Amino acid sequence: MRSIKAKLGALVIASVCISTLMVVVALNSSTQIQIIMVFSVVASLLLTQLLAHGMTAPLRDMTAAARAMASGDYTRRVRTSSRDEVGELADTFNRMAADLEAADRHRRELIANVSHELRTPIAALHAVLENVVDGVVRPEPQNLAAALEQTDRLGRLVAHLLDLSRLDNGVVPLDAKEFEVEPFLAGVLRGLTVDGSTSAGASRRRTDVTLELHVAPGLSAVADPERLHQVVANLVDNACKHSPENGTVSVFAQAGDLGSAPGSLRLEVLDQGPGIPEEDRVKVFERFRSGTATTAAGPGSDGGTGLGLAIARWAVDLHGGTIRVAESPVGCRIQVTLPGSLPGQD
Repeated sequence: MRSIKAKLGALVIASVCISTLMVVVALNSSTQIQIIMVFSVVASLLLTQLLAHGMTAPLRDMTAAARAMASGDYTRRVRTSSRDEVGELADTFNRMAADLEAADRHRRELIANVSHELRTPIAALHAVLENVVDGVVRPEPQNLAAALEQTDRLGRLVAHLLDLSRLDNGVVPLDAKEFEVEPFLAGVLRGLTVDGSTSAGASRRRTDVTLELHVAPGLSAVADPERLHQVVANLVDNACKHSPENGTVSVFAQAGDLGSAPGSLRLEVLDQGPGIPEEDRVKVFERFRSGTATTAAGPGSDGGTGLGLAIARWAVDLHGGTIRVAESPVGCRIQVTLPGSLPGQD
């Protein structure tokens, strides 16, 4: 029944029918009317209790789930098969609980992502200033320029925190512009080697890893440089951590495939590490996927938080592009394709 009113009406009708039947039995038998009335009342109460228990069970479940949600547990759900007003309320409650769980999960992931990204310029700036204070390097223009570059990077990340809050609505503004790819990528790689640290904040420098950049002559692209910086920095960082001793990490950049829009870009980051098993090539872009075969090798591997590749995928998705693990005879090859124009733009 789709209405509580109908259920209550059916309960009244059933109780009257039971009482009438008992009276008829009493009139056509030698049984006393008092005994028949007692049995009719007991039968009506049992029927009422049975129906009332089923009608109020979802309400009791919602009360328990609401108390659990007040304590921070958003996984509780209400199970009901009724199609009346209480059933509709239970369905609405489950949708609300799912939305709250998603919002709480997003908040935690957002904090983790922001913390992960802020560690890069802070660690780099700290290392440069520490070297200057200890007298390891002189406060010469090139060293101070490296510190200034990381300070600018930190300022841009802080400015984007307000933009990241719009992720709750599924909308993040991208400042897409045309830029020269070679000087941009050279700046990204230079920033990663300012202090020898990676974007995960590793404290040990991988001086044995060589970074190579291969860019098609005169290549330009249309994308958000700040978001693309996140992609390249995290991919190169991940490749460096899992490279063997005296390994090489190569970054390739060329125009998109034939037929792509002007400004399209295809990036590839290749290392000489153990590679990624085929069954893990999709899962590797999930958050907190650390401790697998993809993160267990390389003298620079520290386990990490498993956020680097997840952040890269998030930034690529914002551009409407794709990121995947491509086939490679040696090591791991991550391929990024950007369309050259953002979704919704002409």
